[in-house]
Amino acid sequence: MRAAQTVKAAGVSRAARPVRANVVCKAQKVEFGQAAAAVVAASALVAGSANALTYDELQGLTYLQVKGTGIANTCPVLEKGSTDLSELSAGTYKLENFCIEPTSFTVKEESVFKGGETEFVKTKLMTRLTYTLDAMSGTLKVGSDGSAELKEEDGIDYAATTVQLPGGERVAFLFTIKQFDGKGTLDNIKGDFVVPSYRGSSFLDPKGRGGSTGYDNAVALPARADAEELLKENVKSTKALKGSAVFSVAKVNTATGEIAGVFESIQPSDTDLGAKPPKDIKITGLWYGQLSQ
Repeated sequence: MRAAQTVKAAGVSRAARPVRANVVCKAQKVEFGQAAAAVVAASALVAGSANALTYDELQGLTYLQVKGTGIANTCPVLEKGSTDLSELSAGTYKLENFCIEPTSFTVKEESVFKGGETEFVKTKLMTRLTYTLDAMSGTLKVGSDGSAELKEEDGIDYAATTVQLPGGERVAFLFTIKQFDGKGTLDNIKGDFVVPSYRGSSFLDPKGRGGSTGYDNAVALPARADAEELLKENVKSTKALKGSAVFSVAKVNTATGEIAGVFESIQPSDTDLGAKPPKDIKITGLWYGQLSQ
C-alpha cells in the first residue's frame, strides 16, 4: 500500500509501512449480522516500532516534511502505555483526534467452483494515500464492570476508495464508520454504522439520468422508459446502507489520555445509485484516539 522507501523528517527516520501487522495478537471470533469476522485484540500494538510516528512526532513535522511521503495517511501510534485495560478508570470520556488507518481490504466473492462457498479475497488498492479517516470525535463510556460504549459523532469520517479484484474488476466504496454506535467490553466493542451513498443525488450517469436532476429515462429508449428491467437504471437511489464493525483497545496511556487498538469492519460497496447489488467489503487496520473528561 505504501512505497517501500525511507522518509527522514525532523530527525525521525521512518520506513514506509507496507504492512503494520507485525503485531503480537490474540485471535477472537466475533459475528455481526450475516457476516462473520475475526478481530484481533493486540497484546502489543506496534509501539516503539521504527516504522511508526507518535502524535507529538507527527505534530512536529512541517508541511514540506510531510508532502509526498504518505505520512499524512497514517495514524499516530502509542509508544508508551499499558496493555492492562483495567488501568482505564470508569467514566465518560470525550474521544478526540480519533483516527482509523486501514491495513487490509478484502472483498467477498463467490467461489469459482460450482457449489463452493463465498469467501473474502485479497485486493489491490487503487486509491492513492487518502483513505485514512482522521480528526474524528466521539464519546467512550467505560463501566466499572468492564463494559464499554463507543460512539463516533463528527470529523473526516468517510473516504472514497477503490480496490481491484484478482480478475481485474474494480470495486468502489465509501470507507466510513459514520455514526458508529457500539457496545461490549474494551477488547470487543461491536456495533453498526451508516454507509452513505457513494454518489450524490445530483450525479448524472452516462445517459444523463440522476436522482434530483437530469433525464427520467434513457433518451434513446423512449418507448421502453417504463420497462421493468430498466427501472433500477432510471430510478436512482441514494439510500444509506448499514455496516458493522468491531473495535478492540490494545493499549492505553492514562498519563497522556492516549488510546490505541485494532479494528475490523464489514460494509457494502457502491451500488451505482441502486443499479447493482453491493459487495461486502472487509476492512482491517489500526486506530488511535485521545481521551479527556
